[in-house]
Amino acid sequence: MEYKYKEIESNSDLIKVLEFENELRYYAFQNIDFNTIFNLGTNVSFYNCIFLGCTIPDHINTHVSEDCLIFPQIKAPFNPFINKLYTKETLYNNYKIGIPKSYEQTLDKVVYNHFIKHGKEAQDIKETLTRRLHDHSITNALNDFISSYEKRKIVAIMGGHGLSRNDDNFLSVARISKKLTELGYLMISGGGPGAMEATHVGAWFGGKSDAELVDAIEMLSIAPIYNDELWLDQSFKVLEKYPTSNYKSLGIPTWLYGHEPPTPFATNIAKYFANSVREEGLLAIAKGGVIFSPGSAGTIQEIFQDATQNHYLSYGFASPMVFLNKEYWTKNRPIYPLLQSLTAEEKYKNMILSIYDKQEDVIEEIEKFPKA
Repeated sequence: MEYKYKEIESNSDLIKVLEFENELRYYAFQNIDFNTIFNLGTNVSFYNCIFLGCTIPDHINTHVSEDCLIFPQIKAPFNPFINKLYTKETLYNNYKIGIPKSYEQTLDKVVYNHFIKHGKEAQDIKETLTRRLHDHSITNALNDFISSYEKRKIVAIMGGHGLSRNDDNFLSVARISKKLTELGYLMISGGGPGAMEATHVGAWFGGKSDAELVDAIEMLSIAPIYNDELWLDQSFKVLEKYPTSNYKSLGIPTWLYGHEPPTPFATNIAKYFANSVREEGLLAIAKGGVIFSPGSAGTIQEIFQDATQNHYLSYGFASPMVFLNKEYWTKNRPIYPLLQSLTAEEKYKNMILSIYDKQEDVIEEIEKFPKA
């Protein structure tokens, strides 16, 4: 008989279990400091449990059976056993509005510096193992987060990281995301600048007026591109003016492109080391469809990756592929006609393709996809 491990990710979770059990079997403890559980005495025993980066005092360790797995803490500037997704508060700790250089002291930049120092393709086995453990933990936290959402109401928007904040397409993407968020969709993206940021700006302003959204984007446009020194600072100034949101969104960035800061408008951030894991996972969870706004190499890669997942029904069923901006996707980057022809020739199957210029048409296309 196979057992499913029950995850314990906080002291409060563990305390609840201890109210009813003193022989704990098939539990996975993530990043728990057992020193802080004051009522955990020697009458508690552990069998077939997993301890991930936990602090286990001696008086508890003697009651851990040999069939348990213990992954000790690993010294690194990041937590390889992180048990929750990142937020703007955790990634951008130590950031001070008005002092752009304070970004250098944030967790995001410290980890990126470590990543570069040890190499994007690190050879040291301890470093590669630590990164893999971190990414495994992030995936686990991501799955916990999206478990409360209907899988066909998770929608991704893909597009270029270089999209300027003062480009009309930035506002267009933000308005699409805002409306879909208000309709109950969880909006996700690669979590970086450009069209990705626009996705989360729109979600953050769900429930607010269009005038407030426009005001926010005008403020952001003071620093239009992510490599502008004030790009992050303007984000935090907008968040200072509009500090709360009634909606969540999920950004999935990577330290492989760590020179592109993650957008702080994403309420939850699943940041990875391995871009391949990040790309595959992002498209895999977007079961409500993917909207492709204008973009170049990275976006085109995502288009064909998504088409392949749909062709093979890799995750159970095919989802809509909705293209925004007819001229761009039929003339500038004629990907859409190619997909149409490949579908007609049955080189690709199960495609649900559409292309629009109007925001309302994109929203309607996503909405008409069956939710069950």
